[in-house]
Amino acid sequence: MIDAEGADASAQRDAEAQAAQAEAEMPTGEVLIVTGMSGAGRSTVANALEDLDWYVVDNLPPQMLRPLIDLAGRVGDALPKMAAVVDVRGRDLFTELPEVAQALRDRREVRMVFLDASDDVLVRRFEAVRRPHPLQGTGTLLDGITLERQRLAAVREGADVLIDTSNLNIHQLATQITDRFAVAGSAKHDLLVMSFGFKYGLPPDADMVADMRFLPNPFWTESLRALTGENSEVRDFVLAQDGALEFIDGYAKALAPVIAGYQRENKRHSMIAIGCTGGKHRSVATALELAARLRELPGVAVRVKHRDLGRE
Repeated sequence: MIDAEGADASAQRDAEAQAAQAEAEMPTGEVLIVTGMSGAGRSTVANALEDLDWYVVDNLPPQMLRPLIDLAGRVGDALPKMAAVVDVRGRDLFTELPEVAQALRDRREVRMVFLDASDDVLVRRFEAVRRPHPLQGTGTLLDGITLERQRLAAVREGADVLIDTSNLNIHQLATQITDRFAVAGSAKHDLLVMSFGFKYGLPPDADMVADMRFLPNPFWTESLRALTGENSEVRDFVLAQDGALEFIDGYAKALAPVIAGYQRENKRHSMIAIGCTGGKHRSVATALELAARLRELPGVAVRVKHRDLGRE
């Protein structure tokens, strides 16, 4: 016979075992804590991580990290990569960051990125945006920077990744983040090749536009009129015209250094619009052929969209 005290102890052991098992089964996705000096580029880093499909929470008190990570564990693969921006805007709560970070490291993979810059660079950046430092109070910008540097000394010491942004512009900083935290083999640039019809207007968000109306229109060939550039008969007709393949080959070659430059400048998305009169024949066939060539470029994910197909 088990007395009440023994039953309570047994129940407690069972509860602890269940909790331990649940925690052991919790997904071990990456968690990144982004912190550092105000003005050193935290917002740029947060935006770059979002572009890499990280789930980013800004201005999070350290005490909220644990419940946030527990929540991420419960939803499983929905939040495989999570980043939290934690900084002195959390005021007195921020002082607990080193202890909270260490406790989290004991449970799962957690890395801390610390962003820094020289005092003179930080002063110039705050002056450029005409905003006060969050800790300057009634003092000067430099007073606030000095106080923040003192408060962050222990945090900086415990960081896994230290990035000095003094000589980096926002594009260079974002590129560094992409190089460090992108999934191996993932695309550095998303490219949309869109066909369209000029009679329906130019795509307003296109980065570059090509006009295929210099080629004969399949519309005037009775057997092709009802078909589209997705049909092999129309594609064969369009690509067989004088200048068609020369244009596509030359355009793909000309776009290669442009897209490489976009990658260097951390422009992660672009659109190339290919137009003809109605967006049904020439532009569709050309967009498909051009996209096939651009998929050979390194680090580029290419999608094709036909904006006006079916509107005629």
